[in-house]
Amino acid sequence: MEYRRLGKSGLKVSALSFGSWVTFSTQADVDLAADMMKAAYDAGVNFFDNAEVYAHGKSEEIMGKVFQRMGWRRDSYIVSSKVYGGPIANPGPNQRGLSRKHIMEACHQAMERLQVDYLDLYFCHRPDPEVPMEEVVRSMNTLIEQGKVFYWGTSEWSAQQLMEAHSVARQYNLIPPTMEQPQYHMFHRYRFEVEYGRLYDKIGLGTTIWSPLASGLLTGKYNNGVPEDARVNLPGYEWLKAMFESEEGQKRLQSVRELVPIAEELGTTMPRLAIAWCLKNPNVSTVITGASKVAQVEENMKALDVVPQLTDDVMEKIEAVLNNKPEPMEFQ
Repeated sequence: MEYRRLGKSGLKVSALSFGSWVTFSTQADVDLAADMMKAAYDAGVNFFDNAEVYAHGKSEEIMGKVFQRMGWRRDSYIVSSKVYGGPIANPGPNQRGLSRKHIMEACHQAMERLQVDYLDLYFCHRPDPEVPMEEVVRSMNTLIEQGKVFYWGTSEWSAQQLMEAHSVARQYNLIPPTMEQPQYHMFHRYRFEVEYGRLYDKIGLGTTIWSPLASGLLTGKYNNGVPEDARVNLPGYEWLKAMFESEEGQKRLQSVRELVPIAEELGTTMPRLAIAWCLKNPNVSTVITGASKVAQVEENMKALDVVPQLTDDVMEKIEAVLNNKPEPMEFQ
């Protein structure tokens, strides 16, 4: 396993991490969850990602049970949660969002579900336009001063919002966000590669990227139609199926079909190639991977072996297929 610093912080995260959004949101088998997390941990994964909204809190409960069952040293792994959506199906006005009340209470509830005494990483899951930035930054700063959180960050915030948070933190001598958790994969590139471009050096932004396989599209399993046991057939994932069946989705599927020969030339698979492509970017601190079975965890871990094979020539071949490299931002 390779370990990378989380932005400019001193924290080292495994280049590949384990996320529970898909993993524990579609099933509640603690035994299977334990087997998958153990496979990841044994492979060197030290970061386990979660959120209050995943399966309405059940995802954190399952992960907490696994932590207790495994008995791993607490200083050997990193666990996160995210605040915004609320852990209940129909949250009240103060049971979601980024008010100080919800941030503080949600943190305590997440620690209870995860059965930990602190959260290594705590993310604002989405920006909240109804809450002043100073309130958000002060709330996160308080949690860090109380020892309940070690590092705080954001997820799917714009570069402007990130800079506003840093400006507020510096103005009031508070701790700014350390990391951002954005979507990043072969078909979703502009925000990560261009919009955040100057933030990696300017503020030392760390990143814990999600959806490296584009919700399964980049695995290649949809190249010849939708399998019966695919996630897109599950209740609640109608949006994903519609996306796959759209004109844009069909174009992306064609690109995946054209990427398969490149993976085969390297002696690897599409999932490994897609994850390795993300790892190739030096601004990626860690790639959050998901799985529904142990074999998928083991497959994901092998992506590290592919990164050295991604030479300039190979990357050019991939770019020729994707044909979507974002234009750099022009500054006056």
